[in-house]
Amino acid sequence: MITAPERTADLYPTRGTTEVASPRLDPVVWSEPGTKGPVSAPELADFERDGFLAIDQLITPDEVAVYQRELERLTSGQEMRDDERSIVEPKSQDIRTVFEVHKISEVFAALVRDPRVVGRARQILGSDVYVHQTRINVKPGFGASGFYWHSDFETWHAEDGLPRMRTVSVSIALTENYDTNGGLMIMPGSHKTFLGCAGATPKDNYKQSLQMQDAGTPSDESLAKFADAHGIQLFTGKAGSATWFDCNCMHGSGDNITPYPRSNVFIVFNSVENEAVEPFAAPVRRPSFIGARDFTPVK
Repeated sequence: MITAPERTADLYPTRGTTEVASPRLDPVVWSEPGTKGPVSAPELADFERDGFLAIDQLITPDEVAVYQRELERLTSGQEMRDDERSIVEPKSQDIRTVFEVHKISEVFAALVRDPRVVGRARQILGSDVYVHQTRINVKPGFGASGFYWHSDFETWHAEDGLPRMRTVSVSIALTENYDTNGGLMIMPGSHKTFLGCAGATPKDNYKQSLQMQDAGTPSDESLAKFADAHGIQLFTGKAGSATWFDCNCMHGSGDNITPYPRSNVFIVFNSVENEAVEPFAAPVRRPSFIGARDFTPVK
């Protein structure tokens, strides 16, 4: 089994025999107070408190149309369906997720470099950043399955080797997110507690977890305690809206049984001062298209 190098302390043990909750040991906002950037001081304070920041319109309707066309191009062809970076719905075999879209598509690569996007990541994380992961999630109407409750950091720490909580995600809506079509749900304030999950990580766990998550899934008892303590907020918004959220937020989304599709592009930025090491609780690394090993800063 590959373990993390001795020089890298495991501050957040997980995938052991029991489930353990422990306080967060890292800052939420890493930049110095008063640092200039696109996020205002009140917004940063809200992000620190809640673990997320919602923006009504990050990109314009004209830009949304460009990204929608590119999403359709990527998900409609057989070539992408056969690519290992695509995950399909177990029942319908429709494409559910496409990873590493910033390397597949120059259109999405430009979005990653957009100052409105990468500028906020730099400000929150207090450093230059690199892309740990990108993906488009597609939830067509009439039965697309959801994503069960989880902390991204628990997986990225256990299976990708991210040492610290210095990672932030942005979900940008490419279709309208209603309160009925499987939108993102977050437990506000849950990012202040790390939940180390029980159970060992199977080899090549990513092949199963990206369709139906098992390892790294919190217990019902812990989820009930988190929900009682923090509540649950559901995010809705027009196409072009965005939600930034901390890597340790407890979040998930429901199935989409409405006629209305829900598609989003996710970009995960990690600090260049928090480069991935070997996995902390997995036999092998996940593929680089899921957990990057190229730490080149976004320019």
